[in-house]
Amino acid sequence: MAQKQSYRFSRNGPSRKSFNQSYNRNRFQNKGRQPKKAYIHPSKFIKSAKRASEEAYVPMHSFSDFALDALLQRNLSAMNFENPSPIQDQAIPHGLAGKDIVGIANTGTGKTAAFAVPVLNRLLAKTDSKAIILAPTRELAEQIEQQFRTIGKGSGLDGALLIGGTPMGPQLRDLRYSPRIIIGTPGRIKDHLERGSLNISDCDVVVLDEVDRMLDMGFVHDITHILGHTNPSRQSFYFSATLDARVKGIIENFSKDPVHISVKSGETSDNVDQNVVNFAGSENKIDRLHDILTQNETAKALVFDDTHRSVERLSKELVSRGFSVDSIHGGKTQSQRQRVLKKFKTNEITVLVATDVAARGLDVSDITHVINYSLPQSYDDYVHRIGRTGRAGKVGYALTFVGQ
Repeated sequence: MAQKQSYRFSRNGPSRKSFNQSYNRNRFQNKGRQPKKAYIHPSKFIKSAKRASEEAYVPMHSFSDFALDALLQRNLSAMNFENPSPIQDQAIPHGLAGKDIVGIANTGTGKTAAFAVPVLNRLLAKTDSKAIILAPTRELAEQIEQQFRTIGKGSGLDGALLIGGTPMGPQLRDLRYSPRIIIGTPGRIKDHLERGSLNISDCDVVVLDEVDRMLDMGFVHDITHILGHTNPSRQSFYFSATLDARVKGIIENFSKDPVHISVKSGETSDNVDQNVVNFAGSENKIDRLHDILTQNETAKALVFDDTHRSVERLSKELVSRGFSVDSIHGGKTQSQRQRVLKKFKTNEITVLVATDVAARGLDVSDITHVINYSLPQSYDDYVHRIGRTGRAGKVGYALTFVGQ
């Protein structure tokens, strides 16, 4: 069969099932129940941003220094990729050398390109090589897919995106063409393995992005099951914000002498200025949010609330007050969520109200403010929420509402 002339991933439409079943089981999204929140002292929400001039990173390489396929070099140049971020600068050379990599980095540091570049280069150099990439959420999987499509444009490589909230039919069709790149969430990939529609025994490249989050969501057994079906002679990439015992256990069981790279400067990004907003009562709370959103410096805001209902209620209230708002949560179909995110990225709306479904994988570089209208379930969730701002070297602001 002649090789296709352009790189693509399929995009699938909405499904009757509004959310990945495995995710629902572990996060109680469809039953109206929320796990008990951990206590976080308000002082943890206060931290001044460090301006880039305070700690400027000097890369050891430029992207043109990397021994890459000429097509990838052209695409990276077209994307204006010149100086790599710290995680890219340190991970890409080891990835190109075929080493297993454990990368510890804050969110928003360019982790996707840190594994996408060496993975794509390997696939172009070895025509029998195949890759599987796991991500905790649909949004992050789609973000990874987009990055792969852009960096690999014109490569002829073919792939499939396997995520919940989309129908099986188009995914089954794509899998019949034996794609060389599989990107998806653990629950949906495991579904395909169990029904026999996916064979990953020849996948000799494995990427686990945001491993800690996948384990938090209860995917440890799914991940173990999936990795056990891949080629034992594989190159593995593990990226995580933390390296706790659970993450170490996965790495020790499924990797060989990995190179550890840590560019994490702290629990939260140095580019995010963090503070609290004190309020007394629900009426005062919404009024304080109103005042924040009307400030000139609040150009684009992501507002987090707890549940589907609370997100919809807050969104409608803000619309009634004249703000350009929409909402995203697990109760919406994937196509609905995609449309809302597109509106947010193109500034058709400037305020997005969301549950924690938007805390990972939402890559919008110009979010000026993340507002925690409700307290996060854990400090780790807080870290990932506020990681949606202060990206691409910009200073962002995180405000957390704390009742008096």
